[in-house]
Amino acid sequence: MLTRIRNANRALLPTVELPHSKMKESIAGILKREGYINDFAVQGQPHKNLTLKLKYQGKKGVIEGLRRVSSPGLRRYVGSTEIPRVRGGLGVAVVSTSEGLMTGSQARKKNIGGELVCYIW
Repeated sequence: MLTRIRNANRALLPTVELPHSKMKESIAGILKREGYINDFAVQGQPHKNLTLKLKYQGKKGVIEGLRRVSSPGLRRYVGSTEIPRVRGGLGVAVVSTSEGLMTGSQARKKNIGGELVCYIW
């Protein structure tokens, strides 16, 4: 998902389509809430697709970078006090907690740790 968004952002494409999953939908919700994308929609019946409408400022994307932190080969778990601040607070760390996916700042406020999924700035 992150690579498709990164490639579409560099090519200045208005939308990105990708296969649907609950985790991708949660990440899309975080991206919309934080203002990195305009909107997202789930379409299709037997095989659902997730469509993201990217946001741009002139010829430059609002999303400057995305980085996957925890991978299937090396999971990275952090406690609530160890959640990093991305770009000095200008970016967002996405954390998978027992209460679902949330930003690093939300997890810090709720005092919950979890798997560090990705950084977005």
